[in-house]
Amino acid sequence: MTIAELRRQLLELQHLPDSTLVVLAKDAEGNGFSPAVEAIPGMYLADTTWSGGHYLTEEQRLAETDPDEWSQAPDDAMPAVFLWPVN
Repeated sequence: MTIAELRRQLLELQHLPDSTLVVLAKDAEGNGFSPAVEAIPGMYLADTTWSGGHYLTEEQRLAETDPDEWSQAPDDAMPAVFLWPVN
């Protein structure tokens, strides 16, 4: 999914009240759910078609208290938006 697709789908939900909860599925089969707590930008590198790694952007990494704690994103990582669950 791209930001454009997410925006399109959210437009279809604009009739819902602003207080509507956003919930993330644990997996594609719906074996668990958790409310979303934040959406942040970052870098993503796929390991497989369904899983991959999260890296900070260079700006985020340099802004960290200890930037050496975070690995630099690989050259082939791509910008992404990460939706984080409560649990």
